[in-house]
Amino acid sequence: MLVQCMQDQDNPPIKTLAARAAASFVLSNETNTALLKHFSDLLPGILQAVNESCYQGDDSVLKSLVEIADTAPKYLRPHLEPTLQLSLKLCADTNLTNMQRQLALEVIVTLSETAAAMLRKHNNIVAQSVPQMLAMMVDLEEDEEWAMADELEDDDFDSNAVAGESALDRIACGLGGKIVLPMIKQHIMQMLQNPDWKYRHAGLMALSAIGEGCHQQMEAILNEIVSFVLLFCQDPHPRVRYAACNAIGQMATDFAPTFQKKFHDKVISSLLQTMEDQTNPRVQAHAAAALINFTEDCPKALLIPYLDNLVQHLHVIMVAKLQELIQKGTKLVLEQVVTSIASVADTAEEKFVPYYDLFMPSLRHIVENAVQKELRLLRGKTIECISLIGLAVGKEKFMPDASAVMQLLLKTQTDFNDLEDDDPQISYMISAWARMCKILGKEFQQYLPVVMGPLMKTASIKPEVALLDTQDMENMCEDDGWEFVNLGDQQSFGIKTAGLEEKATACQMLVCYAKELKEGFVEYTEQVVKLMVPLLKFYFHDDILPLEP
Repeated sequence: MLVQCMQDQDNPPIKTLAARAAASFVLSNETNTALLKHFSDLLPGILQAVNESCYQGDDSVLKSLVEIADTAPKYLRPHLEPTLQLSLKLCADTNLTNMQRQLALEVIVTLSETAAAMLRKHNNIVAQSVPQMLAMMVDLEEDEEWAMADELEDDDFDSNAVAGESALDRIACGLGGKIVLPMIKQHIMQMLQNPDWKYRHAGLMALSAIGEGCHQQMEAILNEIVSFVLLFCQDPHPRVRYAACNAIGQMATDFAPTFQKKFHDKVISSLLQTMEDQTNPRVQAHAAAALINFTEDCPKALLIPYLDNLVQHLHVIMVAKLQELIQKGTKLVLEQVVTSIASVADTAEEKFVPYYDLFMPSLRHIVENAVQKELRLLRGKTIECISLIGLAVGKEKFMPDASAVMQLLLKTQTDFNDLEDDDPQISYMISAWARMCKILGKEFQQYLPVVMGPLMKTASIKPEVALLDTQDMENMCEDDGWEFVNLGDQQSFGIKTAGLEEKATACQMLVCYAKELKEGFVEYTEQVVKLMVPLLKFYFHDDILPLEP
């Protein structure tokens, strides 16, 4: 019946529906190998329907093919070559919508994750799909305002550039560097020499994306990669300089601590120079962000010789940006630099003591005065920075400021009741309290009555969940903060992730207080236990249960 309906040339809608029914049937019997073998002759009809329906503006059969690649990849084995060829053809066809092209690419990428061994036998097609991903990454818009923007707008997740980058990352992790790096290396080298900035940008972003999957193979040639990438910190186009910072930050994380040990000299001086780029705040901020990635995993002994230089640069930029905030209200670079200072202090520990007085007055000034709604993130990051510096320099040095800082935190806390649930300050505040508790030890007990209320409130967040079909899900994706798990048969389980990170942090803080304050925590044990026991069955976020032996 299904084969017959899929051949109904006079009624395209029936062909489409029959193909979807065939796919649903396959998905419902994904574990029954004998049955799937018996029905393998349905696949050519499904593929034909995928092709035809896409050109009629309907991507429902293509979505079914993605689902098969995800949950029953073995079903595709007898016709894997035509399946891949079709996906590649659709992905390359710029007459189709971005969504359709991305879905076609998704078939290949999903198979690299669910059936890597099967896909490795078809390397020629994988090799042809790599330029498609890179071509998507070049699909960027010219935007004169970009480098001056003061808000980090979220990436446009429907864009080809984001889809291409994510596909590269996943295929490198799925198939491994041995296969993927040789396929891509030449392409990236050519892109980096292209006079059009979009190609250089895409080449650098591609390098960032494959680091995790091609770890071993890239580590062997890291020297030449790093020397090459650092050249682009001087590129004439701000977005290429931004992408170079992105690649450095990503490599600092992917290849730590080797990266830090081998390249500390070149990288630190390059990033500090890029941070001087006063006319392009987005580039400045990204250089500061890459510096954070670098120092976070940098062995302390390596960082110490650079402390003077780092501190001097960071201080000059902080002072300049504080003036800018007062005069123009711009804050993006200041937000990043405050975190860079915190990261340097965190790694340098007691070696940061001589620089303490240089930073603390300005940081306190920000917390006292940055009270407007649009400065919430800056204030949260500054609170984090102060508490990290306090932890780094130790109780003795921090003590003269400790009670003033506690008063600032308490004041924020009192205004806490007016804070909205998504206020970025909340998670920074909660972590800062815990650091203050580590610094002050038993003396922190007096603050518990103020701290525990908001903390328990945050630890009690109940996430929204929903069961949706694929159509509803697409409407909801627009709504921020939803994540979805595909349940097959065009159904998905959605969970609103807003607040989950904060919930996890709050649970970890409760552990911290109990540990540091011991018997001083006793009067809160009952309410904490009541909250925690039901959370033992909390399946939506692994970090909610920070069980420590």
